[in-house]
Amino acid sequence: IIFMGGHHAREHLSVETPLRFASYLLSEYSKGNPRIVGLIQNREIHIIPAVNPDGLSFDVEGGRYKYWRKNRRQNSNGTFGVDLNRNYGFQWGTGGSSNSPSSDVYMGPQPFSEPETQAIKQYVESRDNLTILLSFHTFSELILYPWGHKYDPIADAKDRQVHEVMARRMAEWNKYT
Repeated sequence: IIFMGGHHAREHLSVETPLRFASYLLSEYSKGNPRIVGLIQNREIHIIPAVNPDGLSFDVEGGRYKYWRKNRRQNSNGTFGVDLNRNYGFQWGTGGSSNSPSSDVYMGPQPFSEPETQAIKQYVESRDNLTILLSFHTFSELILYPWGHKYDPIADAKDRQVHEVMARRMAEWNKYT
């Protein structure tokens, strides 16, 4: 599993969540919690707290929040930023994204045009045993599971049930929909 945060610069709590999870795992492991020891010794757990470091830094630069969303790429029209969450290749350019560099949901000039999304792609592809990638966001307070771009349920009943159980449990913890 990979836990990721900080795709959108203004969602600072999405960085804190994987960091806090890492802290919890380390604390419980050092206490000998058998459940956590078992997880760490028998699973691959990857934590990437900040996918968008330049955007995150820019958002708080000068001691005040700018509510910046994108990275800090300089675009051809003089604007800045690509929405990294919309720069991945799967379903690129469909629903919820824009081809206008001025837009907060600008998808970039092509899939994986950004060094950040290229790095994530290479990292994921270099791991043979991954089955789950969980990306934390804070803006809409929604739990989305495959796939966020459509409303159709997951076709495989067993897979759908696993995601529904996880979503219900997460919603109990954070009150998201």
